[in-house]
Amino acid sequence: MRPRGTTDQARLSSALLTSRDRNPYSQVIILGFVCFMCPGMFNALTGLGGGGQVDGKSAANANCALYSTSAFFSFFSGSIHNVLGSRLTLFLGTFGYSLYIASFLVVNIHPGAGAFVTTAGALLGICAALLWTAQGSLMLAYPTEVQKGRFIGIFWAIFNLGAVVGAAVALGNNFHSEAGSVGNGTYIGFLILTLIGVCIPIFMVDPDNMIRTDGTEVARVRHLSWKHEFYSFYLTLKTDPLILLLFPMFFASNYFYTWQFNDYNSALFNIRTRALNNIVYWLSQIFGSVAIGVILDQPRVRRRVRAFAGWGILLIMVFVVHVWAYFYQSRTYTRETITNHPFDMDMYDIAYPAHCWLMIFCGLLDAMWQTTAYWLMGAMSNDPARLAIFIGFYKSLESAGAAVAWREDAIKLPYMSIFTSTWGLTAAGLVLAFPMIYVRVRDHSDVIDEYV
Repeated sequence: MRPRGTTDQARLSSALLTSRDRNPYSQVIILGFVCFMCPGMFNALTGLGGGGQVDGKSAANANCALYSTSAFFSFFSGSIHNVLGSRLTLFLGTFGYSLYIASFLVVNIHPGAGAFVTTAGALLGICAALLWTAQGSLMLAYPTEVQKGRFIGIFWAIFNLGAVVGAAVALGNNFHSEAGSVGNGTYIGFLILTLIGVCIPIFMVDPDNMIRTDGTEVARVRHLSWKHEFYSFYLTLKTDPLILLLFPMFFASNYFYTWQFNDYNSALFNIRTRALNNIVYWLSQIFGSVAIGVILDQPRVRRRVRAFAGWGILLIMVFVVHVWAYFYQSRTYTRETITNHPFDMDMYDIAYPAHCWLMIFCGLLDAMWQTTAYWLMGAMSNDPARLAIFIGFYKSLESAGAAVAWREDAIKLPYMSIFTSTWGLTAAGLVLAFPMIYVRVRDHSDVIDEYV
């Protein structure tokens, strides 16, 4: 017979383990590693410009298909999430990333398989809509109101670390290459990591069993019928119409990737330098998300004041980045000059450091933009079901903007046209978000269930 003390100790250890597993910090870290493995590898591949290929047309077409399907399905993914639950939605969302990475391996072996890459992109759009809706709902529902910026920062740091690792793999595999595309080993490494990411959601705790750090329970997602979920979708717009003022900000949030990755990184640099740019871009995202998260969660400052501070920082960053980039875009190169005389700047060139710093500031802006957008939605509600619908709106419009931008690049619009539209959309998104912040963001959100 086991001694009584041993039994009590085993029970205590089990209770501590269960409590640790149900800790919101543990779960958001695990959630971060899901996105480290799947979207992180996707970002590392996209950040190389052209999916790591010499000709970026296949990647541009695939991204256009990806964001088009994601735009459509994201609009309803909140309702899908509320029927299936967060874990299953997250699990289903991971599969498309492995298929997408595999498609680039195939096209590297069989160059005529561009149509397969486009098809994989379209399927990934559906999966990404599911993954990001589940991710956003969990990330915003687990923290208390004073922790939301911190949780977003933790998640964003781990997620972007995936892109850093992926970019480091690409740099290591291609450091001695001055070619314009990556080798098969890079794609195989990315594929293995995404397959690991598919398995992680299985081990996450059911959100219904989660307890916040202040002892309150996470509001349970109501698994209602499809009819009720689509009615909730309509009711959200009817009862909270100020979310519409964030739609331009949502639309711009992935639009700028096309110019940054294909029309700057891919256009100007050789493959190993593109990989290095990729590393510093995603590393800067880690610092950017943590920094803005700390500002948005300052406990001694009222939440409304923090909201306006975050908005002001974004406005400054938008103009710093785009004024800087304008001098390179207007004076250095065009699509025509790059086509006729490839630039292929190397990391050892004398002009490289200044161009690298621009990539760093682009990464900072991206992280601050995404973190602030999530924080603003979190300031509007604490209810996971409503947050899932908000995230669906966000991801739908974000994907729509990206689809437009990638299509513009695929049909070879002038670099300057894509750049100026990027600058205009980010500035307009902030201007239109200001009234929503002024009217809707308060110092405290009601804890009561916000649905009828």
